[in-house]
Amino acid sequence: MSLELASLRWVRSQSVDGLLAAIYLGAIGAVFQFGPGHAQLWTLAAASIVGLLAWGAALRRARAIANIATSRISSAAQGYVELHGRATTTDLIVSPFSNTPCIWYRYRVFERESSAKEWREVESGVSSATFDLHDGSGACTVDPDHAEVMGAEVSTRYAEHTKHVEEILHGGRTLYALGDFTTVGGAHSVLSLREDVNALLSNWKQDRTEQRRRFDLNRDGQVDVQEWELARRLATRTVEKEHRHIRAQPGVHVMRAPQDGRLFLLSPLAPHTLRRRYLLWSALHLAVCLCGAAAILALSAA
Repeated sequence: MSLELASLRWVRSQSVDGLLAAIYLGAIGAVFQFGPGHAQLWTLAAASIVGLLAWGAALRRARAIANIATSRISSAAQGYVELHGRATTTDLIVSPFSNTPCIWYRYRVFERESSAKEWREVESGVSSATFDLHDGSGACTVDPDHAEVMGAEVSTRYAEHTKHVEEILHGGRTLYALGDFTTVGGAHSVLSLREDVNALLSNWKQDRTEQRRRFDLNRDGQVDVQEWELARRLATRTVEKEHRHIRAQPGVHVMRAPQDGRLFLLSPLAPHTLRRRYLLWSALHLAVCLCGAAAILALSAA
């Protein structure tokens, strides 16, 4: 995996809204702290660029949600799909601070010195346990690693100079998922007739007594070329039967982060609500970009 893709996945797995809001607030504070000068202009330029990039990212997310139709798990195509179903209520995990049964959690621990005004993050973590999504037509196992989670339930707990923030996705609730869908086993099993036939013949060759008993038809103590060709045909029919049985079994559906870096999104919100939220965020980011650019022009002209 490339460094760029790994970095992109890390950013997406964080609380993106909070991260950007912190950047904007930090930029505003820096502008007032630096006062007129090059540092102020560079800070405004950085905030404007971040706003422009965030505007494009939020707009792409809104378009992805709008352009991809919801698939049924039992008939979903292999590849990038959208699912909408109910999360499992079994094999739940437990969040670390509130001890809440859930399918996914993310936590952050902040500390603040008695004389300080700002909280400092000292620890964070996110669950990686898989869970199942059901939509009435089938079940899909979701691997939440590197997912961007929108709309999770947030709880905050304070203890002296420490703050614990938890984000939780509950089991048994409707969940929206957008990611890479693959089916393992069943009709999608990757099988090689040639390799499996050769493996079966090699296994037969190991027991020479059994080999002669089964394939030495003229009982001369040797398995000649013609007799071994009959054994090869039997092995081929045997493997073909096993392959048909394997492909007749139900496959296991899995959703995970796309390898090409496309958005992997999990949310308890409805698709239209998600799209509207991303559009609102895109408008905010664009406003930040335009305000930053306007401030730069005004300060430069002054």
